[in-house]
Amino acid sequence: MKSTIFALIVSSAAAFAPSALPKVTTSLSAFEAELGVQPPLGFYDPLGLLDDADQERFDRLRYVELKHGRISQLAFLGNIINRAGVRLPGNIDYEGTTFESIPNGWAAVGAIPTAGIAQLILLVGFLELAVMKDVTGESEFPGDFRNGLLDYGWDNFDEEEKLFKRGVELNNGRAAMFGILGLMVHEQLGGSLPIVGEM
Repeated sequence: MKSTIFALIVSSAAAFAPSALPKVTTSLSAFEAELGVQPPLGFYDPLGLLDDADQERFDRLRYVELKHGRISQLAFLGNIINRAGVRLPGNIDYEGTTFESIPNGWAAVGAIPTAGIAQLILLVGFLELAVMKDVTGESEFPGDFRNGLLDYGWDNFDEEEKLFKRGVELNNGRAAMFGILGLMVHEQLGGSLPIVGEM
């Protein structure tokens, strides 16, 4: 009887003993030294978009991340400025619709005249196809659209300073993507936010 109880206790305790875990290897080590890999997350690819990816695929995704970050920075700043009451003077169309009468946020999309939406789409299409790309082949990194024209002192920076500034842009873009997403969600939920005001 005692030996049976002892055997039951030992066998049930074995269920709580640590088991050996197999060593997991990933192909992510190729990109762990890239710009934007930083604490606390390190290299973070939860969807596995870079599984078995080459440098060309990584550069394409980095280009898209920079582009969305730049657009989000403009969207966030534009949202804050409009909610602060700063508007363009004059009319948005010949019927007399003033910029002042266009509401904030998502409601603005329905209030802008159809011709205005068409003009925005044409402008963005033109910028996408003709301006915002590396025309000359002189780009130093994905997202470098200077094309030998705009410098603003970039060539005077050393490599460490350039890397720092690129990291700042990348992080600001990431923050802006979350920021504009948060503003859009809060607009749908309603209420009031500090600095932004009534949604």
